[in-house]
Amino acid sequence: MPELPELQAHAERLSEQFGGREIAGFRPLAFTTLKTFSPDPALTHGHTLTGVSRRGKYLILHTDLLLDTGATDEGASPVSFIVHLMQGGRLEPDEKQAAKPRGGLARWTFDDGPALLLTEPGSERKAGVWLGAGDLGAAPPLLDLGPDADVVSPDDLAGLLAGHPMRLHGFLRDQHIVAGIGRRLANEICHRAKLSPFAGTAKLDAGQIERLHAAIGSCIVDGLAEERERTSLSKSKERTSAVHNQVGEPCPVCGDAVRAVEYRAYTVAYCPTCQTGGKVLADNTTSKFLK
Repeated sequence: MPELPELQAHAERLSEQFGGREIAGFRPLAFTTLKTFSPDPALTHGHTLTGVSRRGKYLILHTDLLLDTGATDEGASPVSFIVHLMQGGRLEPDEKQAAKPRGGLARWTFDDGPALLLTEPGSERKAGVWLGAGDLGAAPPLLDLGPDADVVSPDDLAGLLAGHPMRLHGFLRDQHIVAGIGRRLANEICHRAKLSPFAGTAKLDAGQIERLHAAIGSCIVDGLAEERERTSLSKSKERTSAVHNQVGEPCPVCGDAVRAVEYRAYTVAYCPTCQTGGKVLADNTTSKFLK
């Protein structure tokens, strides 16, 4: 699944390509794609897509359509499309505009030039589109997101760690606590911070928290710089990683073999020398070694 660096860079590309263009239409191509019934997407026709931004792992397509929702005392608010790509979704320029594009979920057309197509491979089709106006963070799907990982302060991070006693890797991936980090970044952050992915969050000392905050920032900065060199969303295996997708390979820091704890849906990758004092963690979720 694309994470904060990939989505931030992609939002910037989409803003450059589509910002300032007039929306001619929006059409869901699968009945499960549109997750809201109000505002009506048809209201955006004839209005301008002013830009694309990101919140957590969501892309936000801003328009100049103003609606008074009555939710605030500030009057009319701009309407935005909120898009979640899920695991394999893509939001890319659509030159062909085929009637039945492969994996097509939704399409935005404009007064001229290519359309914008949301696709997702496979049959589950979990990617979705929401419409909102006003304070987007006060309603689904952004309502329960934690602060974005690239702006959380050291003090706030310390408070979140103390308030959510759990394993560090799970903490980093929980979008309700800190938004924007997924499996790859969690692996890379733990490695760069020299912390076990199974360290207890409430037990981290001040020095470890400082290293963790620095690792979050540097991993995001490095990932964003790399993604800005691309012309489209990268795949996980294309992203530079020290431990993620490197199981069995030598750690670039110490040369020890990268190890893994395998779960059904994902893999926790780590370097024993750098992160666990040389201890190789048992590959099951109930082991006494997973601390």
